[in-house]
Amino acid sequence: MTAPSTPHPLPPPVTVRVFSQRFSSTPLGARLARHLTIMQLHSWDVPQTATVCDAAAIVAELAANAVTHGRVPGRDFELRLSLLGGAIRIEVSDARGQRRPPGPDQVGALPVPEGESGRGLLLVDELADRWAVLDRVPVGKTVRVELDLRGESAPGRRAAGPVRIR
Repeated sequence: MTAPSTPHPLPPPVTVRVFSQRFSSTPLGARLARHLTIMQLHSWDVPQTATVCDAAAIVAELAANAVTHGRVPGRDFELRLSLLGGAIRIEVSDARGQRRPPGPDQVGALPVPEGESGRGLLLVDELADRWAVLDRVPVGKTVRVELDLRGESAPGRRAAGPVRIR
């Protein structure tokens, strides 16, 4: 005689929210990407804390890099935001695959703070919990960054104080 099996409770569902937008490879496109990042995180009820400011700074840097170093005439760059449980994922893609920035595992390849260029990757490396440079199919590259919502109140509860958009 076998014992009746007890059903295993299912884990609570995880809501994944995704926002994707293409922008012109211009300084205005980079600026719009940063503004829309703040607005989208706000619409998802992500608390307006340091993490949202970090996300905006990372998007500003990656979008500026896509416009400056990844620009291919006639091609846009793409911003993709995802809210994955306790983390925000930021992906900025451009069409120029041959100009890849050094990844986080290439610490020696990151520019020095006193250098004339490349300090933005130091900012990304400092603010991100995880990041990587990935191939983009069919052409180009994607820089993916994840920010944990570090013990902040869960989405759905707004923190006091606005995030200023400049």
